[in-house]
Amino acid sequence: MDVCDFQRNVTMTGMKPSINELKSLPLAISMGDPCGIGPEIIAALWLSNNPPHAVVVGSRAVMARALAVLANSNKQAEQIKIHGVDFSNAQAMAASVMQVHEPAHLPSDLANLPWGEVSALGGQAAAMCVRSGVAAVQQGLARALVTAPLHKKALALAGEPFPGHTELLQKMASPKGQALLPVRMMLANDELRVVLVSIHVSLREALAAVTLSHVLETIRIAHHSLQRMGMAHPRIAVAGLNPHAGEDGLFGTEEMTVIGPAIQQARAEGIDASGPWAPDTVFMRARQVGKTKGPFDVVVAMYHDQGLIPIKYLGLTEGVNVTLGLPFVRTSPDHGTAFDLAGTGQADPSSLQAACRLALALTST
Repeated sequence: MDVCDFQRNVTMTGMKPSINELKSLPLAISMGDPCGIGPEIIAALWLSNNPPHAVVVGSRAVMARALAVLANSNKQAEQIKIHGVDFSNAQAMAASVMQVHEPAHLPSDLANLPWGEVSALGGQAAAMCVRSGVAAVQQGLARALVTAPLHKKALALAGEPFPGHTELLQKMASPKGQALLPVRMMLANDELRVVLVSIHVSLREALAAVTLSHVLETIRIAHHSLQRMGMAHPRIAVAGLNPHAGEDGLFGTEEMTVIGPAIQQARAEGIDASGPWAPDTVFMRARQVGKTKGPFDVVVAMYHDQGLIPIKYLGLTEGVNVTLGLPFVRTSPDHGTAFDLAGTGQADPSSLQAACRLALALTST
């Protein structure tokens, strides 16, 4: 399924939207945890030279508070006007107007929550905004979903059964009564792309998830997703699990019994996958420095930290999280709620800006 097939197939006034109609729709940007930096970095978008055509899904009072924080160092923030809208009547507006859609039953006192503190109310609000943003995309009223950071503990305190965005989005996108859609997390910046076999589970559970079927499914999802992003023949490096990729069984056998056979099957399907490569060097080999490309376009990592440590070491300002396997486009910044910075006006919006640019690019063809 093409990244835009879902939106193309929904009905809008009884008609299937064309690609031009899709491109005219706003991004849906969920505000994230109201106690974190999400509202501030979203507000910073409207202080840039070219803010995207977007609707913020969140609290008008919280966004007003975020603009007030930014006004301490940038008086232009005082000129931004907040308009409450429904997605059905959202329009392209001047850069001085922020359109905000408040989900039904969103708590009214969110702007009174202290900056930088974990709360069940903040987790509840963040989840409500994500759900409302997904609904807008599913109904053909928004072009793509961009999510500001939420806090996993706050989500748990709110009674949400999901450890993060990815699992919540997977549940919402899956047909009712059927198995969950297979989704994967991809982290990307200008130098490196990484796709993960497992996501937010303990290391012990992550090791158990390194099965032939999971590894093969990850390779397939990475291959087809990069093709939909315009890469005709993606070159996929598959990291080993053990030191030195097992060293021919001396340090573990998963490379020989699980990962290697998954790569062989993927290659039999016409996928350019190779490995298992030593995990302590494969990310360096895949890194693109300037215009010099490495031998790989993406690395499939066996677990969360194996893949995210190298990409985050390269810097958080341009990193983007993309959920692969969803029937719609979802991107997010490659960082968390940064409660230590919340309310200071010092948070860097670069990763959110990159997430918006990528969401627009992925829904432009």
